[in-house]
Amino acid sequence: MKPILNRPAGLTEAAFHYCPGCTHGIIHRITAEVMEELEILDRAVGVAPVGCAVLAYNYFNCDMLQAAHGRAPAVATGIKRARGEAVVFTYQGDGDLAAIGTAETVHAAARGENITVIFVNNAIYGMTGGQMAPTSLPGQVTQTTPYGRDTAAAGYPIRVCEMLATLEGTAYAARVSVDTPKNAAAAKAAVKRAFQNQLDGAGFSIVEILSTCPTNWGLSPVDALAWLRDNLLPYYPLGVYRDCKKEAAV
Repeated sequence: MKPILNRPAGLTEAAFHYCPGCTHGIIHRITAEVMEELEILDRAVGVAPVGCAVLAYNYFNCDMLQAAHGRAPAVATGIKRARGEAVVFTYQGDGDLAAIGTAETVHAAARGENITVIFVNNAIYGMTGGQMAPTSLPGQVTQTTPYGRDTAAAGYPIRVCEMLATLEGTAYAARVSVDTPKNAAAAKAAVKRAFQNQLDGAGFSIVEILSTCPTNWGLSPVDALAWLRDNLLPYYPLGVYRDCKKEAAV
C-alpha cells in the first residue's frame, strides 16, 4: 500500500511523551516539516528549556541544546552570534517564555537578534502540575487559583505578540492556532515565514501558537479544543502583529 503521509525527516523515530490531546505533537510536526522543506536540517540548532517540551532533543532530527528555565533566547543568541551560519530556534512554553524568561525574550527582541522563537501558549504551567501562568485568563481555575484568577491580586494576562510588536527589533510577530486543519496550515505558514526571515537576516521572529492542555485543564481532548476556541481565541486574537517586510513595502 502506498503511504499518503510519512514521518518528516525533521523528526526522529522516538514516540512523543505528551498527554493525549496535547497539541505539542502537531506543532513538532509543523516545525519539522518546515525545516525539511527549507533544507536547513543540517544547520538547524534548536534550544529547549524547562517545560513540557524539555525532551524536544529526543524528537527533532537536528542539533539541540538544553537551556535553563527561561534562558533559551539568551542561549540562542550566543549560538547565533558564534555560528552565524546556523539556523537557530527556541521552542518554549508560556510559563517559560512569559514568566521566568520574560527579560530574555524582550531584550532578544529589542536587540533584533536574528533567531526564530516558537512560543506555545496553553495558558497554564503544564509540566509542573497546572499552576497559573502569566497567560492564564481572568477567572481561569488553576492549581494556584482554585477560585479563578483574580486580576486584582494577580494582574492581567500578558499578550506577548502585542507587547513584542512595539519593539523595533521585532521583525515578525504572529499568533496562530492548531485547533483545526485550516488553522494548522496557517500556523505552518507562519512558522515557515519566521524561519525564512532568519535566512534573510531580517531579525527577531516569534510565532505564538495557541495550544491545549487537556490534563491540567481537566478536560477531554475534544472538550479542550472547544475550550480553546471559546476562551483563548477571544482573549488572544489570531493574526500578524508585526511584519517588517510588509511595512517596508508600503
